[in-house]
Amino acid sequence: MMTDDREARRGPARRQEAIAERIHAKGELAAAELAELFQVSVMTIHRDLNELERQGIVRKLRGGVTAQPSSVFESNVAFREKSMRREKDAIAARAVELVEPGMAVILDDSTTSLALARKLEPLAPLTVVTNFLTTIELVAGMPGIRLIALGGDYDVLHNSFLGVSCTDAVAALQADLCFVSTSAVTGEYAYHQEQHIVPVKRAMLAAATRSVLLIDHTKLARTALYRVTSLQTFDHVIVDDGARPEALSGLDELNLSYDVVAVATSPLDPLELP
Repeated sequence: MMTDDREARRGPARRQEAIAERIHAKGELAAAELAELFQVSVMTIHRDLNELERQGIVRKLRGGVTAQPSSVFESNVAFREKSMRREKDAIAARAVELVEPGMAVILDDSTTSLALARKLEPLAPLTVVTNFLTTIELVAGMPGIRLIALGGDYDVLHNSFLGVSCTDAVAALQADLCFVSTSAVTGEYAYHQEQHIVPVKRAMLAAATRSVLLIDHTKLARTALYRVTSLQTFDHVIVDDGARPEALSGLDELNLSYDVVAVATSPLDPLELP
């Protein structure tokens, strides 16, 4: 039996989060491989996978598991915040260089924009506009930053405000910069997997003089259902150095302005196993 102190310290819930993140990154894995990776028994892994499948996060296969293409996984803030954290932080570090004191900045409800929000306080005075409750609560405590919180219908999965009220509120504004992220970039367009998110992102882009797309490299290798906008809409794109050359060549073919940022290496925490 392979249960050990490491498993006990992490607990099933945290281990399941780490398993889901690993499966999402790789696409498909064998149960035996997961058991070895997390140093637990195959039986324990199957119990974890049963729970993740019940939540709609993964889909079990014979002897293994695959990422479930569902909005439950994509939308869940808890999973999004834990996913690609170092990549998002590196992207945010470059994005904050585009912000100058006195600007009005729109941030969408992506966790990549949240990483940027954490770096804004030294640039005060600023005006920050957002519909993301997590960012609202963060920025509300920053001195010198004026916060415009966009209301609307509260969406618990995204922890943000959406709907007609939100898009109307954005349309009444004119900001200097807009930072957004999307679920996928394919060909000449940015996509999102959920229809009700798309109008808010479009309204935010229309309300800013300049717009910047923040995407970790996994977004360049995925597809999503709903088209948000043409990549030509964005004045700049920031992606991490995990992006494959063929993905970057697609940006070159569109003559897009973009930065590829290096991701710092650091010891892995319990949720970021190799």
